[in-house]
Amino acid sequence: MESREQYLRDLKQWLSDTADSPLEEMADFFTKRLDGYEEHMGIWEKSYQRFAELLPDACRNILDLGCGTGLELDQIWKKNPDIAVTGVDLCEDMLDRLRQKHPEKKLTTVCRDYFQYDFGSEQWDAVISFESLHHFLPEAKKELYKKIFLGLKAGGVFLLGDYLACCEEEEELLRGTYTEKRKKSVIPEQHFVHFDIPLTLEHELSLLESAGFHAEKIWDAPEEADIIVAKKE
Repeated sequence: MESREQYLRDLKQWLSDTADSPLEEMADFFTKRLDGYEEHMGIWEKSYQRFAELLPDACRNILDLGCGTGLELDQIWKKNPDIAVTGVDLCEDMLDRLRQKHPEKKLTTVCRDYFQYDFGSEQWDAVISFESLHHFLPEAKKELYKKIFLGLKAGGVFLLGDYLACCEEEEELLRGTYTEKRKKSVIPEQHFVHFDIPLTLEHELSLLESAGFHAEKIWDAPEEADIIVAKKE
């Protein structure tokens, strides 16, 4: 595994090499890459399996934020074929692929911005999200985490599998580049674009705890996604 110093050098070089590349609108980005998406994301097979294992057995009704084609759901349904899922995603083509894969499942799909979706009150046994939330600023995530907390039943869990920044330098470097690119292209605040702006573990846990969760990092295997379990106690 490469050192943090080498990782940051490589990241800075990549940012320099792509400095003139425009940001892509979120749904368009994934639509263009739909055919190769599952193969590309398959590098995290162990993380998807671990994600499913961490979902409490008692869960019967879950909300999946940024569900895409449902790679995490493939594993969850292997564990519990009868679980009911509502999947929210910006990309209708990805939701189509998910429905084609699992026509027999208890599945409701919603093509929408999940920041605007009504989670209800004490409605879900679990809310899950895998490799989606690192595209958004902490201010938006803080409000989302409050909605998730309110939408969960007592004793429910928010299961987050995501990309975390290795350090504050990475976090600040990516966020600064993201802000500058949006400003340069005059992109309205309400338009979602595909660019990674992950938080450090400390900052991610702080946001979750400010929303009322008791949160801890559970899984951090090398070259795999980080997994955080946040409980509504």
